Amino acid sequence: TTSTHLFTDSLLLGADWVCYATAQDVCTFLGEKDTNSFYQEGDVVIGGLFPVHRCSVSSLPSFQRSPQQIQYEYFSARTLRWMRTMILAVNEVNRQRDLLPSLTLGFHIRDTCDQTCGSLRSSLLLVNGQPDGVAGSEGAASGTGWDCASVHRAVSPVIIGDAASGLSMAVLKTLGSFHIPLVSYFASCSCLSDKKQFPTFMRTMPSDAFQIRAMAHLVRYFNWTWVGIIGVESDYARFAIQLFLQESIKYSVCAAYVHFYPINISPRSVMKLVDTIQRSSSRVILNFSAELELQSILRECQRRNVTGLQWIASEAWSTAISLWGEFGDLLTGTLGFAIRKADDIPGLKEYLTLGPSDCRESALLAEFWEDTFNCRLNGSLNIHSHSVSSNNREPCSGKENLGEIYTTYGDVSQLRVSYNVYKAVYLIAHALQDMSNCVAGEGPFFNGTCGNPKHVQSWQLLHYMKLVKFSTLGEDVSFDHNGDPIASYDLMNWHRGHDGSVQLVKVGFYDASLGDGQNLVINESVIQWPVGKKAARSVCSESCPPGTRIASRKGEPACCFDCIPCAEGEVSNQTDSLNCLGCSNITWPNEARDYCVPKTIEFLSYQESMGIILCGVSTFGACASLSVLAVFITNRHTPIIRGNNMELSFLLLLFLSVCFLIGLLFIGEPSDWLCRIRYPAFGLSFVLCISCLLAKTMVVLMAFRATIPRRDVMKWFGPTQQRSSVLLCTGIQGLICLFWLLSTPPYASVNTGPNSSTIFIECAMGSEVAFWCVLGYIGFLACLCFILAFLARKLPDNFNETKFITFSMLIFFAVWITFIPVYVSTAGKFTVAVHIFAILASAFGLLLCIFAPKCYIVMLRPEKNSRKHMMRKL
Repeated sequence: TTSTHLFTDSLLLGADWVCYATAQDVCTFLGEKDTNSFYQEGDVVIGGLFPVHRCSVSSLPSFQRSPQQIQYEYFSARTLRWMRTMILAVNEVNRQRDLLPSLTLGFHIRDTCDQTCGSLRSSLLLVNGQPDGVAGSEGAASGTGWDCASVHRAVSPVIIGDAASGLSMAVLKTLGSFHIPLVSYFASCSCLSDKKQFPTFMRTMPSDAFQIRAMAHLVRYFNWTWVGIIGVESDYARFAIQLFLQESIKYSVCAAYVHFYPINISPRSVMKLVDTIQRSSSRVILNFSAELELQSILRECQRRNVTGLQWIASEAWSTAISLWGEFGDLLTGTLGFAIRKADDIPGLKEYLTLGPSDCRESALLAEFWEDTFNCRLNGSLNIHSHSVSSNNREPCSGKENLGEIYTTYGDVSQLRVSYNVYKAVYLIAHALQDMSNCVAGEGPFFNGTCGNPKHVQSWQLLHYMKLVKFSTLGEDVSFDHNGDPIASYDLMNWHRGHDGSVQLVKVGFYDASLGDGQNLVINESVIQWPVGKKAARSVCSESCPPGTRIASRKGEPACCFDCIPCAEGEVSNQTDSLNCLGCSNITWPNEARDYCVPKTIEFLSYQESMGIILCGVSTFGACASLSVLAVFITNRHTPIIRGNNMELSFLLLLFLSVCFLIGLLFIGEPSDWLCRIRYPAFGLSFVLCISCLLAKTMVVLMAFRATIPRRDVMKWFGPTQQRSSVLLCTGIQGLICLFWLLSTPPYASVNTGPNSSTIFIECAMGSEVAFWCVLGYIGFLACLCFILAFLARKLPDNFNETKFITFSMLIFFAVWITFIPVYVSTAGKFTVAVHIFAILASAFGLLLCIFAPKCYIVMLRPEKNSRKHMMRKL
């Protein structure tokens, strides 16, 4: 029980749901009640992840109040069919006598909302179990909790999902360490075949590696050597496009352009993409995305009347006929590879039939019913806590008939993804059957042991799943060493029917199991083209716009070349430029890289936020030092001020205020005179402060040495000698700075690097040796002061402030030791900011460590500021 709670805590803290156990084994469930799921008990409960809803805009939590409820913007009836197919398959297995006769399968299917956070939250609930809806919510609301061992939905040892490759990767990276298998029905990214990263992943969906080979064969078959490639910004599209570019080289196919667009594509991104399509002479476009991302692009193409394009669809949208109603004119003649379909799944059409009474038992079914008939279903679950409210809808009449209208939910003519879900259930069922058939002593695990189907361990189930071979609906199903099925695709062509409707016609197929030259079969006679009666011509050698240059591809025809953007610092202002020209040291290419513009001048100024903050801190530090000085002067006759070398304290406070103000010299536009003042002033101000501390330390040591009989050492370190030591130490630093200024002084430098769009105005050291000598001398005095203060640490406390000096020196060392590597590794105005920060940090360290305790006694504990108290320990 304890380990279960720890597992729950560790996994669920990242989600909106939190379950934890108290010492009395009472769980509290924190989070909103979610009814968007299907659940059925069983000996083995299979988890399911399906993106029924979609929210295109996700809000960032403030972590100051409860997370806001997600507002769904889209309900996928097609995905609801996938869910129901999984339920049908589970119930079908349970009815069979020859498959798992002594084992009952259950399911726990959840909505992921097509978001990473939704997928992770749902998957964590599946593998941890979930409190039963009503009891969990009431328990959490009342704060009394419930018994951890009861009122829970069962843990799922295996999950079917997710639909998207990126979401599957996120789930795998979270659950992979626990060896929980994930069987995807729609994630096709070839990256998921990497068993080093995703050892627990399997799928009934072919890998993109096979689809890309099929596409490369297709474009070569029709001699399309100049194609445009677009895709959504996702792992799926990026890996697919990368594979296509590598594969197309074998067939002398050139990419006219490669353009990625965001998932939540903005109007500006759409216009930029369509501009790219219009500028290119390529008439063939490969698109890697789902239908939702494609809608806004097609809408903009429709607005601009961009027609006659030959679309090549990836499997993600090759059968998405929902696009036809609005964009039929643009999509006529589309070619695309679709995953193998099932002619029929027995009983699915009847099972998908719904009535009002069925929908009232499920929030998802009720929402589908209401969205389909635009009415309010009385007596249904409260389904609208996250979706668009249906309060404005009229009540359903009860005469609505799902069989009289067309919906993608009830369309069983293209059972492709649904068939993959169906096969995923049977994959798990056959793996459980193999586990059940295991004979003790002959098992595959340690000492010949077998897995227990009644108490399934995920890693054992995964072992059997990788070895499964079975037949379903007339197809032999098996998997390779990467957990991928043998690839087989149908080449689909979008036809316009006589009534204007779309017809998906199979015009060929690709079978990866056949040899090269035989794996792609096409029947050209039945293909309907976007324009005319033959394939469009799309070849290379289109013009390269300004900002790019021509680059011939090695080993390919001279007519095939890429338009490569000019390198940083270079422009081309003509079409079809052979070379890009470099800009001067004071100019930089514009965003289009077609002409040079003046570089941006940058330095740490008083107008920017960083300069304002540093200026304010410097001023505050100086005022704080002067305020402490005023307090000390006012209370100069008190024992605590007089007893700790009053004159040196006054000097130290004055010099500290100067140190704070030195930081202001580092802000503003550098000039030669400012640079020559900045560094010497910095070096001298800190030497003055540390010299005062060194003198104070020496006074303490000499004072207590003077208490030894026949020792008269204080006459050698009186007030005059103390002042002289400060001047002597400072004089040495002054000579170093004078030598620096006379030999190679600092100066204002303009950094005009060729690979930067910014001109940095900064102070050059002149002599690096002199600069490090200044810092080294300060470090030497600080080390000497630290050593002496450390030696005097055990002297009587009341008259001894060396321990405070020791702490201040430790802070001083920490600041400046950290400063050196940071200073060397930064550039531009950030170097100056680091220098100012080091000055302020070390000055504040001296001020707080040495004077804060005295100010505390003087201002807040005046009863301790007496001679009696000071002499008590002596």
